Amino acid sequence: MPDKVYFVSDFHLGVDALTNSSVREKKIVRWLDAIAADAREVFLVGDVFDHWFEYGYAVPKGYTRLLGKLAEMTDNGIPIHFFTGNHDMWMFRYFTDELGIPIHRHPVSRQFDGKTFFIGHGDGLGPGDHGYKFIKSVFANKICQSAFRWLHPDIGLWLMKFFSAKSRQYTGDEGAFGPPEAEWLVGFCEEHIVNNQVDFYIFGHRHLPIDYTLSNGQSRYINLGEWMYACSYGVWDGHEFRLEFYESQFDRIYGT
Repeated sequence: MPDKVYFVSDFHLGVDALTNSSVREKKIVRWLDAIAADAREVFLVGDVFDHWFEYGYAVPKGYTRLLGKLAEMTDNGIPIHFFTGNHDMWMFRYFTDELGIPIHRHPVSRQFDGKTFFIGHGDGLGPGDHGYKFIKSVFANKICQSAFRWLHPDIGLWLMKFFSAKSRQYTGDEGAFGPPEAEWLVGFCEEHIVNNQVDFYIFGHRHLPIDYTLSNGQSRYINLGEWMYACSYGVWDGHEFRLEFYESQFDRIYGT
């Protein structure tokens, strides 16, 4: 009987890294095949694509193997959730209409086996980074989105690729974890737990596999890492949460 909940983020399909995007996509599909037998739910926690924009009758080409595998899994009754990230925030109804996958634009709280999970991509949370927060508010504006649709898809999708590259240059290599007071997602979690009971904060975006126990000694901030190099993911088996790696030589978990 399916008993595990899987969390993964930051595939960044569409851009080459340690391997090219198509090789990475095949690896992701192998991983989805591997977890399908015991997955009761799967959370895709943002930046699955390095750039994405949906027109009324057009979506970015490619990703056929991934989309087919996700359709197969939902057809087989495995619930899958998609969280928009800063690179694929212009995801609209395609996944919901074609694959039966709901789109989440804000963090959500879920209960599994008596534990509370707070799940979101993580961009724009915590103190500071006002420049990015302003840009995100512009990109999330429905008027701006409607205006963008007037561009021909060849132009619009090229611009999406350009903006994604700029975003990656802006965030850059964020380096090793810590000190904790400098980690803005740690700051968000510490502030949030003052008035909320959360066992696990699950985020992506940071591009580091992180498992950090917060100041109350019980709640944990988990960052899922990424798949351009580390190929890390999170799994809850009903009793324990673990960060794991798939077909990867990377085995460093920060914050522990």
